[in-house]
Amino acid sequence: MTVSPLRQEWLTNPVREMLAGAVATFALIPEVIAFSFAAGVDPQVGLFASFVIGIVIAFAGARPAMISAAAGSVALVAAPLVHSHGLPYLFAAGILAGLMQIAFGLLRLGTLMRFVSASVRTGFVNALAILIFSAQVPQVLGADWITYAVLAAGLVIIYLVPRITTAIPSPLICIVVLTVANIWLGLPLKTVADLGRLPESLPIFSLPAVPLGLDTLRIIALPALAIAMVGMLESMMTASVVDELTDTPSNKNRECSGLGLANIAASLFGGIAGCGMIGQTVSNVKYGGRGRLSTLFAGAFLLILMVLLRRWVSQVPVAALVAIMVMVSIDTFDWSSLRALVRHPRTSSFVMLATVLVTVASHNLALGVTVGVLLSGVFFTSKVARLLNIAREVDAGAGRIAYRVRGQVFFASADMFVDAFDFREALGSSVLIDVSAAHFWDITAVSALEKVVARFRSHEVPVEVVGLNRASATLIEQLDKSVAAVETAEFR
Repeated sequence: MTVSPLRQEWLTNPVREMLAGAVATFALIPEVIAFSFAAGVDPQVGLFASFVIGIVIAFAGARPAMISAAAGSVALVAAPLVHSHGLPYLFAAGILAGLMQIAFGLLRLGTLMRFVSASVRTGFVNALAILIFSAQVPQVLGADWITYAVLAAGLVIIYLVPRITTAIPSPLICIVVLTVANIWLGLPLKTVADLGRLPESLPIFSLPAVPLGLDTLRIIALPALAIAMVGMLESMMTASVVDELTDTPSNKNRECSGLGLANIAASLFGGIAGCGMIGQTVSNVKYGGRGRLSTLFAGAFLLILMVLLRRWVSQVPVAALVAIMVMVSIDTFDWSSLRALVRHPRTSSFVMLATVLVTVASHNLALGVTVGVLLSGVFFTSKVARLLNIAREVDAGAGRIAYRVRGQVFFASADMFVDAFDFREALGSSVLIDVSAAHFWDITAVSALEKVVARFRSHEVPVEVVGLNRASATLIEQLDKSVAAVETAEFR
């Protein structure tokens, strides 16, 4: 029997979906609060944003089971604007960034993810796992033995309970057990209340208190573009990871537009813009989240915890949340990639390591992915360029030299193409250039062919180009009539 998309995305195993979303919520709390401080805003700004984004993206996004919230990468690019112009301008920039992301989706820029190689995606995931783990170190650095004991107990619960039962996700059991123990025993532990002021009411709709005009636009334009690009990139990467984990496709363009709507809504309700959260998403998927209900519940449960259950949540030990985040980082890291370093081609391993190192060093996921994509492009073009082969055949009796070109001629191989022809050797002979096994891709390739033909002609050497396929011939006809005139063979 065929299951309707509505039932599949919303009503499949609702209890498991909500429990998985709850795990993601507890994994969100320490990160969102930390990212709020990084952006220079009050914790409730990040928490309100995470609630609103979670609710909106559950309906408007394209990737079921993906968790989106206030994120560190967005906080990093938002911080300078907050420090220089204040919180209202951050909200205005978030609205503009959301509009840009909607435009990105309508322009189908989400399809650019197909140009991100597997090595870059692996490096992205591993770098984020390292950043998640390193972010927990300050929470326990220099702590007393009780904190370390609670942390160890949390990890034992998280990894031991699944061997006994999987009815309830072990991170939730960890939170409940350690919070009850903290309240009952009165342990001297750092709690959620010590991380910052938690929300005391529901978020309120309001327009940013900034003047409407070109001056405001000039202030927020570049930060908004940075927020939009970083948010889109991280969300697309996270969606790709979920695609692989669940063996299901997703519409990246719709996800981008949905994120734009979510960021506009978050900014209108006093929250910072956000994007996909890969660590929390991996945890959600691990504990059974597959549909939109887990995404919706992660956002709704966050508000319930922060407002209605604030009294009890404030007493949750930070060590318990750190234990969950350590689990998240361990689950996020692709451990098989370490073994693959010696099996994969060196260039692929180098791209993965470069993505990790740049991301970890800069704490900027967008920069790391950009470097990885650029390196992948350079290595790929270099490899394809080396596949170009030009064989020379001399027919002394006929007084002709034939060049058989095989491979791809484009900007990276154009110089090799030109250098393969010996113009002085051809004096007194005719030249045949057979390109039936080659393809000319761009204006640089056409210019290279034109240069070769022109040089032979300058030495008064008759030259004939044969075998152009239709695509190459059409390009050449559009760009260089002189080369097209010497092409004599029929199109393949």
